Amino acid sequence: MTAPTAPADLDAARSALGSACAEIVDAAGTDTVDGVRPALVARPASTEEVAGVLRAAAAHGLAVVPRGRGTKMTWGRPPERADLVVDLSRLSGVVDHAAGDLIVEVRAGTPLAEVQEAVARGGQRLSLDDPVGGSTVGGALATNLSGPGRVAAGTARDLLIGVTLVRADGVVAKAGGRVVKNVAGYDLGKLVIGSFGTLGIVTGAVFRLHPLPAVRRFVSVPVESPDDALRLAQSVVHAQVVPAAVEVDWPATGPGRLDVLLEGTDAGVEARTTTTLRLLGGAAAESQAAPDGWSRFPWHGAPDRPLALKATCALSGMAGVIGAARRAAEEAGTTVALRGSAGAGVLYGTVPPDAPPAAAARLVDRVRGACTAAGGSLVVLDGPPATTAALDAWGPIPALDLMRRVKNQFDPERRLAPGRFVGGI
Repeated sequence: MTAPTAPADLDAARSALGSACAEIVDAAGTDTVDGVRPALVARPASTEEVAGVLRAAAAHGLAVVPRGRGTKMTWGRPPERADLVVDLSRLSGVVDHAAGDLIVEVRAGTPLAEVQEAVARGGQRLSLDDPVGGSTVGGALATNLSGPGRVAAGTARDLLIGVTLVRADGVVAKAGGRVVKNVAGYDLGKLVIGSFGTLGIVTGAVFRLHPLPAVRRFVSVPVESPDDALRLAQSVVHAQVVPAAVEVDWPATGPGRLDVLLEGTDAGVEARTTTTLRLLGGAAAESQAAPDGWSRFPWHGAPDRPLALKATCALSGMAGVIGAARRAAEEAGTTVALRGSAGAGVLYGTVPPDAPPAAAARLVDRVRGACTAAGGSLVVLDGPPATTAALDAWGPIPALDLMRRVKNQFDPERRLAPGRFVGGI
C-alpha cells in the first residue's frame, strides 16, 4: 500500500470541499484504491454536491476516484494518484418508476438489488445482472457489468437511455432519456459505460425495463469437451427456442456444463423446454432452480484475490478459447476455471492467486492470442498485485488514440481516476 497522497495545502482543500459537501472525512485504510490510499473522502448526497466537490477538487488540483459500494475498486490498474475518493453511497434511491412506459430513473449509488426490488413491485425488472453481488448502478456502468441476461436483453449500453454526469470541472451534463439532445454531440451514456470513472462521475441514470416473465425454466447438460459445448450451444441458439441465456460453466478440473434459461408464458416455456431437452440429448435435465454458480463470476466468494480474466470471442471461437485456456493452465502448472455466455461469446476466467507471476503471464498471453484469433480480446480485470503489475491488463486497443482524445476533451488535466483505464488513461 502506498502512503496517503496529499495535496500541497490539505487544510485549504478540506475547507473548500466542506463548503460543497456536508460530509468530508479523512481517508482510512479501507478507502484505498487498489493499494493507493487517498487523503480525503467526500460523501455527497446530490448531483449538486458532487458538482461542488469536483469544482473544489479542480481548484486545488486533487485527483479524484469515484466509488459506489467498493466491490470493484481493484479492477483495472491502480490509479497514479488518488487524493480524494467521492463516495456515492448517500446518492441512492429510485427517483421515478414509470411502469406504464417501462422506464426507471435511479441515482448512481443505488444498489442494483434495490432497483430490482422496486421495479418488481410493478411486475418488471432491469435486465442487468450483478455477477459480483452488491454492485451499484454507477459501478455497474463504470465497469460495463453484465451477466447471463446479455443474450436476450443486451448489456448496459442497450438498456441505458439517459444519464446525468458531472465532468471533472464540476459542470453537470445530461443526455438521452427525457432530454432531447446529447451534450456536445457525444452519446454520453455509451462513452461512460466501461470507462472506469475516467471521464466523469455518473450521478443518475434512466433505464428501459422488461416485464417479469411468468415462468422460468433451466435446462442443463454435462459436456465432455469444449467442442461438445460449442455444438450444443449453437444448436440452441439457432433453433426456435429463443433462449433468455445460454451459459457454459467449465470448472478448473473435469468436464463442463451447458445451461439454458427459458422464459415466458407457461405454455410457451413448456413447449420450448421439450424442444431444448431434445436438442441437448438424453443427459439433459430441467429444473426451476438456477444451477450452481448461475449469474456469478467464477471467482465469486474467493477468500483471496485470484487472477480474474474477461475473454471475448466470436461464438464460433468459444471452444478454441476454452481449450487454449485449459492447455495453457496445464503447461503453467496451475488451473483455470471459466464461466460465461456461450450465447454471446463472453467468458470470465479465474486462476488461483498462488500461480507464479511468470506462469500467469504466459497463460494470459496464450489465451489472449486465442481470443484475438477468434475476433475478440482478453482483459485482466483483477489479481494479486505482484502478478498484475507484470501484465498488460488490456492488450492491444485499436481505438486507443481516439479514446485518449475523448479523455482529453472531458478531463484534460487528468484528474479523474488517472491511470486506471486502458493505455494509462
